[in-house]
Amino acid sequence: MEFINITVEDRNGERRELELPTDMGLSLMEALKANEYRILATCGGMALCATCHVEVLEGADKLGPMSDPELDMLDTLPDAGPDSRLACQLRINDDMNNAIFRIRGEEGE
Repeated sequence: MEFINITVEDRNGERRELELPTDMGLSLMEALKANEYRILATCGGMALCATCHVEVLEGADKLGPMSDPELDMLDTLPDAGPDSRLACQLRINDDMNNAIFRIRGEEGE
């Protein structure tokens, strides 16, 4: 089993390093929820709600291109910036190693 390390900054500015498996096909949203980050993810990962909005602080250039639904959803967010992504649309892979993400979406349960 292969792993990567990413850093996640929560809504309070606290950072934590996570070790995530690359061979399970998880999205970043699923990995964040599994690590007890409170992410709403209302639509369950279909790029329909933008409640899993993250800002890529480091490593954005290594992530795959955005899909049209992801771009459309981010266009609806007043606080979305050039480094915004939907965590549900990012699959955990080797290209994410050492990336830093800031959680921006609504807080879930």
